[in-house]
Amino acid sequence: MKITKVVDLSLVVNAATQVYPGDPVPKFAQHATIERDGFNLLSVSMGSQTGTHVDAPFHFDAATPRIDELPLDRFIGTGVVVDARAAGARGRITWDYFAGCEDQLVDGVIVLLHTGWSARYGTAEYFENPFLDADACARLIELGIRTFGIDAINIDETPDADHPGEGFPVHHLIADVAGVISENLTNLASIDFEEPLISLLPIAFEAADGAPVRAVALNIAR
Repeated sequence: MKITKVVDLSLVVNAATQVYPGDPVPKFAQHATIERDGFNLLSVSMGSQTGTHVDAPFHFDAATPRIDELPLDRFIGTGVVVDARAAGARGRITWDYFAGCEDQLVDGVIVLLHTGWSARYGTAEYFENPFLDADACARLIELGIRTFGIDAINIDETPDADHPGEGFPVHHLIADVAGVISENLTNLASIDFEEPLISLLPIAFEAADGAPVRAVALNIAR
């Protein structure tokens, strides 16, 4: 077994990282320097769901597991990339988008929704993201899917003054089965090989609602 390609699916985190409205803005400060202290050390302040991250069920339901309580196999698995680029701004990703890949939707795979929305990262339009339809989510859960990812800021519709949203139904559905959600993925178009091994392993924050990840897709020759 040999890894022949590694695709980085993660946003770079810095002081300019775009965050969900109201979330903490990342702050970086040089705590120690080689010139002064003999070593470099950075002080970092940010929210638990900064940049490319995973949500634990606890994010929307206090009675469900926190990020450090989930089995690690929730964060690693074969990826199924679903082409949802036609959905568009505030478009609903219905079951129709899964036509042609139903045979791959089996227990333990990681469903990655490729909306192309990461190209709008850093702009106001990024908050007008496409989102997963609740009925489609429920069908995926029935098939045994417990890990979901999207290359946008939210797997649900992001509410604003003109669009109240639907109350985050997909977050609640996934929390109910102790599933996880990865958001702010990028570079999904570079997964140009079959059966990618996806790693979404989070920082082991204690009792947290979520954590940043260095998301990657691996092509493994067997």
